[in-house]
Amino acid sequence: MRLVESEAESYLRAIDDSLVRPPGAAEPPTELPGDGVGSMRAVSELIATALEGATRSGGPRFFHFVMGGVTPAALGADWLTSTLDQVAFNWVSSPLAARLEQVSLDWLKELFALPREWSAVITTGATAANLVGLAAGRRWWGLQHGVDIDARGFAELPAVPVFSSGYLHASAVKALGMLGIGREQARILARDAAGRLDVQALTAALNALAGKPAIVIATAGDVNTGDFDPLAELATLAHAHGAWLHVDGAFGLFAALSPTTQHLTEGIDEADSVAVDGHKWLNVPYDTGFAFVRDPSLHAGAFASSAAYLGTEVLARPVFGNLSPEMSRRARSLPVWATLRAYGRKGYREMVERHLRLAQRVARQVDEAPDLERLAEVPLNVVCFRFRPGGVAEHALDALNRKLGDMVLEDGRVYFGTTEYAGKAAFRPAIVNWRTTEEDADLIVRVVRELGARLVSSTALAG
Repeated sequence: MRLVESEAESYLRAIDDSLVRPPGAAEPPTELPGDGVGSMRAVSELIATALEGATRSGGPRFFHFVMGGVTPAALGADWLTSTLDQVAFNWVSSPLAARLEQVSLDWLKELFALPREWSAVITTGATAANLVGLAAGRRWWGLQHGVDIDARGFAELPAVPVFSSGYLHASAVKALGMLGIGREQARILARDAAGRLDVQALTAALNALAGKPAIVIATAGDVNTGDFDPLAELATLAHAHGAWLHVDGAFGLFAALSPTTQHLTEGIDEADSVAVDGHKWLNVPYDTGFAFVRDPSLHAGAFASSAAYLGTEVLARPVFGNLSPEMSRRARSLPVWATLRAYGRKGYREMVERHLRLAQRVARQVDEAPDLERLAEVPLNVVCFRFRPGGVAEHALDALNRKLGDMVLEDGRVYFGTTEYAGKAAFRPAIVNWRTTEEDADLIVRVVRELGARLVSSTALAG
């Protein structure tokens, strides 16, 4: 423990200025020993391997995948979580973990302006949170047909109608597959190449169902741009046509914390289920997420399990192991509670607003650079742009930007990869880490332009 503590302190002292991707790639011992080498040697070997090869994803210059870092309060609480090793299934297994989960989820409902009476659970991330919300939606859909799908399955039922914009995230698609609804079942209704929702097409599709139940998936925070589907409008449509509205708010729901972006989340309280990530803008350790469901009975019915040895609980003590896929659950509530207690509403609002300002700062730098092109507005914390130097034909830009994206990752000073936006290869750095400063954000444009110039020069020489 003392060794890990010392090495962790050294690691964190250096993380602000470290290369995000170290040049080394240490290989740990790979053969299972007959006789163990002992705790101290095993941990020492692991530390050496990690220091040489671990991506500094908790640092201020990691802008990939919309990943946050870990606040000091959350980190300390996470260490305590491992020490206590609680089983967060129900009150009997750990009153501590269960009560902290109750309190943490109530605090989050308050932050996100979600009704307090909604059911909620901590999950492993937005993928599991999407699974929970859509499982409740699937249960509702089956009951509309007079069938308890969780008990009897899909036999003799029609396909589940699912509608979404082009912002639909891969995690929601994965959840649809795991639930048996089908990965290809979502009908994408987009009005442009960027994927923005075609509201008229959705209205027509719902009208065509003539009141039959359907599921609508909305996105609060598109991964490429931070853009939002029109939540309030979707809620009105869904309710008018008897559809279930699920909102994937992985990082975007944190817009509710700032008066400048609260309008983006208007209507969230009219949804039927909501998914949020914790290891993004909340800056708690991997892996953490949250699922919120309007109807507690639908939520519990989708994941209910029982056995004599598990016992029963009074309603005031929710069995969180019956509200998510996992029955064996880590006490993720400890770091969530600790970070919210440590920094409060004001601390998180200030962090979100600082990140919003940094994103606008990067957007201005992109706009001012003659060899860069911003591809989308910046409503939140993601800046979508590409390298577009003079003299390079449009048809060659995608390959150029993908190569440049590889160079950025290999360089290691900042970290973000490429995406595809409106048919164009592009970058989408996202600012969510509590450590990130103006100096860190300024490296985004500086590194892209420097490496881009080098790439163009080497390509010209090769040609």
